[in-house]
Amino acid sequence: MSMFSTGILVLTSPLHTLPLRIAPVLSSAAQVVERTLYVHLHPGLNLGAGGGQPRPVFIQPVVDLSSLITGLYSNAANVCGHLDVRVLLTNVRAQPNNASSPETGGTGVACNPFPSPQPLSHSPEVVLTDYALQDPGQSPLVAQCLQRYTCHCYVCTPGLASVLLHPQLQKLEEEVEEGQKDDWDSRSERMETYSEVVVGGTFDRLHGAHKTLLNISCLLANKRFLIGVCDQELLKKKVLKELIEPYALRVQRLQEFLQDVKPSLQYEIVPLSDPFGPSVIDAQLQCIVVSEETRRGGEAVNKKRLENGLPGLVLHEIQLLKDAHHTEMEEEKISSSSLRSRLLGTLLTDPKNKSHLPPVPYVIGLTGGSGSGKSSIAQQLEALGAVRIDSDQLGHETYRPGEVAYNRVLEEFGSDLINEDKTINRRALGRKVFGNKERLKALTDIVWPEMALLVKERIRQAREEGKQVCVVDAAVLLEAGWTDIVHEVWVAVIPEEEAVSRITVRDGVSQEDAVRRLQSQWPNTQQVEQANVVLCTLWEPEITQKQVRKAWDLLQKRIQQSREGAKPPS
Repeated sequence: MSMFSTGILVLTSPLHTLPLRIAPVLSSAAQVVERTLYVHLHPGLNLGAGGGQPRPVFIQPVVDLSSLITGLYSNAANVCGHLDVRVLLTNVRAQPNNASSPETGGTGVACNPFPSPQPLSHSPEVVLTDYALQDPGQSPLVAQCLQRYTCHCYVCTPGLASVLLHPQLQKLEEEVEEGQKDDWDSRSERMETYSEVVVGGTFDRLHGAHKTLLNISCLLANKRFLIGVCDQELLKKKVLKELIEPYALRVQRLQEFLQDVKPSLQYEIVPLSDPFGPSVIDAQLQCIVVSEETRRGGEAVNKKRLENGLPGLVLHEIQLLKDAHHTEMEEEKISSSSLRSRLLGTLLTDPKNKSHLPPVPYVIGLTGGSGSGKSSIAQQLEALGAVRIDSDQLGHETYRPGEVAYNRVLEEFGSDLINEDKTINRRALGRKVFGNKERLKALTDIVWPEMALLVKERIRQAREEGKQVCVVDAAVLLEAGWTDIVHEVWVAVIPEEEAVSRITVRDGVSQEDAVRRLQSQWPNTQQVEQANVVLCTLWEPEITQKQVRKAWDLLQKRIQQSREGAKPPS
């Protein structure tokens, strides 16, 4: 079966059977669509012959619809996590009781929710459905009917393909006991909706739990939806904060998702620099959507509103989504921090073209701040087969009597630096450059180029010995501009408070000195911007070892693929 980048799934099963069908339907859809899967809900839609061409209708926002959306995103995370699933709500709206309402055209019958086809961020190339054929011979007619229906609702790619999914669920509806049906019906009361709704969050790497929160908020909101997005101060304590997407990118992805889901709403996205933001001063807001985890935050918002003379907000609580794929170091719920941790050891950005470098050995430049565990990672890579080039050791070599840097340092900083054994007193040299950027630059301008020459020499020796991979262990890799002598940049990161703790224990210095040392280096965020691969030694050594092994295995695959690609066709 052909694969399509973007598809739209039209669900036609009755609401009470959809929870049983959704997992196998999504699994089947994932065999056809590989990137974005939109979901359009029209329970009871008849695509069979004899009923004429069906038209979209408004459906009521009932409690069971909220439960279905939660279950849909939960199942999607489990069975088709690679897909960007988006539940569309343009045709979900509370209908007025007044038959003469403009919304019903004065006829008492709801108007078409799609007066013109709705454009989506990604145009569907295929439409799929769970519609159950009564007669296999109807398949071509049902497919045509489905295509016309979908193109009436959404702007689709010309030549829209159609697929009738057959998840073998014919008997599932019969298996729903009558008592279960009654229970479903009893919970199918209409949802309370509100003019203006607010939520807050980081919204990093938009995932199923975020989408559930956003979709249900869109169900609840009739007019305006205010979203606060954590920025700056609120990110400082986040796990692997260096891997959090930039604020502008998170906002862009939110806007795209929300515009697809319910374009009729007025969206307002604002940065949050404190836990409350506009939620405690906006008098128009009526409802805040929380989870069991953030309910106390919602209660704190209401306390502030009352202090400000504003009415409290209705707290609408949603479920947390369980992460079926979480590891022992990850949270049980679907979370951005777990997704960030899974990025460790993987290729975050493609390496730049380094055609000026020999393909063998493949050179990794490994860097990181003081206390980051960079050298322990280098040792693990060495144990896996890489040649480790220790730039600290090479730095010491540049200061040896007779070396170019030795003479130039004495010329620049004075012969009073010479010890009795003719070596340079590096502690005294450090005092001369400490706190003086100009003098420090004068020193690094002498030493770093000489160190680079030694690194290149070690790489050449490794090539002559037939070595396949070298790791240049260098704290100054980025500051010295050595990225042009390595194929990839790997960065080790650690939270500053942990780095300070490690430095004070390891080197016997004060916390103040440790902080000053870190502040003299590039911050983690700046280093990560240059990284192809990021690693973190915050947790137990076994977890670091798994990261390094994953990074090594993926590296071997990249090297193999690059060499196969370089081979002339046979």
